[in-house]
Amino acid sequence: MTGGSDADDTDGADGADNAEHAEREGPAVRVRRAREGDILAVLRVVEGAMLEVGANQVRRRTESGDVLVAEREGRVVGALVRDGDHVEAIAVHPDRRGAGVGSLLVERALAESGRLTAEFREEVRPFYEALAFDIEEREGEKRLWGERER
Repeated sequence: MTGGSDADDTDGADGADNAEHAEREGPAVRVRRAREGDILAVLRVVEGAMLEVGANQVRRRTESGDVLVAEREGRVVGALVRDGDHVEAIAVHPDRRGAGVGSLLVERALAESGRLTAEFREEVRPFYEALAFDIEEREGEKRLWGERER
Protein backbone atom coordinates (compact mmCIF):
# COMPACT_ATOMS: atom_id res chain seq x y z
CA MET A 1 0.00 0.00 0.00
CA THR A 2 1.20 3.47 -0.76
CA GLY A 3 -0.23 6.79 0.34
CA GLY A 4 -0.68 10.04 -1.46
CA SER A 5 -2.96 9.24 -4.40
CA ASP A 6 -6.44 10.64 -4.82
CA ALA A 7 -7.75 7.11 -4.42
CA ASP A 8 -6.61 7.25 -0.79
CA ASP A 9 -9.37 9.76 -0.05
CA THR A 10 -12.20 7.49 -1.12
CA ASP A 11 -14.23 5.43 1.26
CA GLY A 12 -13.48 2.23 -0.66
CA ALA A 13 -15.96 -0.44 -1.66
CA ASP A 14 -17.78 -0.18 1.65
CA GLY A 15 -17.88 3.62 1.77
CA ALA A 16 -21.61 3.87 1.16
CA ASP A 17 -22.25 1.52 4.08
CA ASN A 18 -19.88 3.53 6.29
CA ALA A 19 -21.61 6.81 5.52
CA GLU A 20 -25.08 5.30 5.94
CA HIS A 21 -24.19 3.84 9.34
CA ALA A 22 -22.60 7.01 10.58
CA GLU A 23 -25.45 9.26 9.41
CA ARG A 24 -27.72 7.67 11.98
CA GLU A 25 -25.50 9.32 14.61
CA GLY A 26 -25.43 12.75 12.94
CA PRO A 27 -23.20 14.01 10.12
CA ALA A 28 -21.42 11.26 8.21
CA VAL A 29 -18.14 9.81 9.37
CA ARG A 30 -15.77 9.10 6.51
CA VAL A 31 -12.86 6.67 6.74
CA ARG A 32 -9.79 7.38 4.63
CA ARG A 33 -6.04 6.92 4.66
CA ALA A 34 -4.18 9.45 6.75
CA ARG A 35 -2.08 12.11 5.08
CA GLU A 36 0.98 13.90 6.42
CA GLY A 37 -1.19 16.79 7.59
CA ASP A 38 -3.20 14.40 9.80
CA ILE A 39 -0.27 13.21 11.94
CA LEU A 40 -0.80 15.69 14.78
CA ALA A 41 -4.53 14.93 14.92
CA VAL A 42 -3.81 11.18 14.93
CA LEU A 43 -1.35 11.63 17.79
CA ARG A 44 -3.90 13.64 19.78
CA VAL A 45 -6.54 10.94 19.43
CA VAL A 46 -4.11 8.12 20.21
CA GLU A 47 -2.56 9.94 23.18
CA GLY A 48 -6.06 10.81 24.45
CA ALA A 49 -6.72 7.07 24.66
CA MET A 50 -3.42 6.67 26.57
CA LEU A 51 -1.94 4.36 23.94
CA GLU A 52 1.79 4.03 23.47
CA VAL A 53 2.38 4.92 19.85
CA GLY A 54 5.02 7.55 19.16
CA ALA A 55 5.21 10.34 16.62
CA ASN A 56 7.92 8.65 14.54
CA GLN A 57 5.89 5.44 14.40
CA VAL A 58 2.76 7.32 13.29
CA ARG A 59 4.76 9.21 10.66
CA ARG A 60 6.30 5.98 9.25
CA ARG A 61 2.95 4.21 9.18
CA THR A 62 1.29 7.22 7.54
CA GLU A 63 3.97 7.30 4.84
CA SER A 64 3.43 3.59 4.15
CA GLY A 65 -0.37 3.96 3.97
CA ASP A 66 -0.99 2.00 7.18
CA VAL A 67 -2.89 4.68 9.11
CA LEU A 68 -6.61 5.17 8.67
CA VAL A 69 -8.55 8.11 10.03
CA ALA A 70 -12.23 8.58 10.68
CA GLU A 71 -13.25 12.10 9.84
CA ARG A 72 -16.45 13.93 10.74
CA GLU A 73 -17.10 17.45 9.49
CA GLY A 74 -13.41 17.83 8.59
CA ARG A 75 -12.18 16.76 12.05
CA VAL A 76 -10.28 13.55 12.82
CA VAL A 77 -12.39 11.67 15.39
CA GLY A 78 -10.66 8.30 15.22
CA ALA A 79 -7.53 6.58 13.99
CA LEU A 80 -6.23 3.09 13.36
CA VAL A 81 -2.46 2.54 13.13
CA ARG A 82 -1.22 -0.77 11.80
CA ASP A 83 1.89 -2.51 10.62
CA GLY A 84 0.73 -4.65 7.71
CA ASP A 85 -2.12 -6.69 9.15
CA HIS A 86 -1.29 -6.04 12.82
CA VAL A 87 -3.25 -3.28 14.59
CA GLU A 88 -0.81 -1.29 16.69
CA ALA A 89 -3.39 1.19 17.97
CA ILE A 90 -7.01 2.10 17.51
CA ALA A 91 -8.47 5.15 19.21
CA VAL A 92 -11.61 7.24 19.04
CA HIS A 93 -12.18 10.74 20.41
CA PRO A 94 -14.13 10.53 23.70
CA ASP A 95 -17.07 12.46 22.21
CA ARG A 96 -17.53 9.79 19.49
CA ARG A 97 -16.95 6.60 21.48
CA GLY A 98 -19.80 4.13 21.25
CA ALA A 99 -20.98 5.58 17.92
CA GLY A 100 -19.42 2.90 15.69
CA VAL A 101 -16.33 4.86 14.66
CA GLY A 102 -13.90 2.19 15.85
CA SER A 103 -15.90 -0.49 14.08
CA LEU A 104 -15.78 1.49 10.83
CA LEU A 105 -11.99 1.77 11.10
CA VAL A 106 -11.55 -1.95 11.76
CA GLU A 107 -13.89 -2.95 8.92
CA ARG A 108 -12.03 -0.71 6.46
CA ALA A 109 -8.63 -2.09 7.57
CA LEU A 110 -9.97 -5.62 7.27
CA ALA A 111 -11.31 -4.92 3.78
CA GLU A 112 -7.86 -3.69 2.75
CA SER A 113 -5.73 -6.40 4.32
CA GLY A 114 -8.04 -9.43 4.49
CA ARG A 115 -6.79 -10.30 7.98
CA LEU A 116 -6.10 -8.38 11.18
CA THR A 117 -4.32 -9.22 14.39
CA ALA A 118 -4.18 -7.19 17.58
CA GLU A 119 -2.69 -7.35 21.05
CA PHE A 120 -4.76 -5.54 23.68
CA ARG A 121 -5.72 -5.07 27.31
CA GLU A 122 -8.53 -7.06 28.94
CA GLU A 123 -10.73 -3.96 29.33
CA VAL A 124 -11.12 -3.58 25.55
CA ARG A 125 -11.95 -7.24 25.00
CA PRO A 126 -15.70 -6.49 24.48
CA PHE A 127 -14.81 -4.22 21.54
CA TYR A 128 -12.85 -6.96 19.77
CA GLU A 129 -15.44 -9.62 20.64
CA ALA A 130 -18.21 -7.47 19.13
CA LEU A 131 -16.15 -7.34 15.92
CA ALA A 132 -15.89 -11.16 15.81
CA PHE A 133 -12.18 -11.40 16.59
CA ASP A 134 -11.00 -14.80 17.78
CA ILE A 135 -9.40 -14.01 21.13
CA GLU A 136 -6.91 -16.01 23.12
CA GLU A 137 -5.01 -15.57 26.33
CA ARG A 138 -1.34 -16.36 26.01
CA GLU A 139 0.39 -17.97 28.92
CA GLY A 140 2.58 -15.56 30.82
CA GLU A 141 1.21 -12.54 28.92
CA LYS A 142 -0.87 -9.77 30.47
CA ARG A 143 -2.35 -8.74 27.13
CA LEU A 144 -4.77 -10.67 24.95
CA TRP A 145 -4.26 -11.66 21.31
CA GLY A 146 -7.01 -11.29 18.71
CA GLU A 147 -7.28 -12.33 15.10
CA ARG A 148 -9.94 -11.95 12.43
CA GLU A 149 -10.12 -12.79 8.76
CA ARG A 150 -12.47 -11.26 6.26
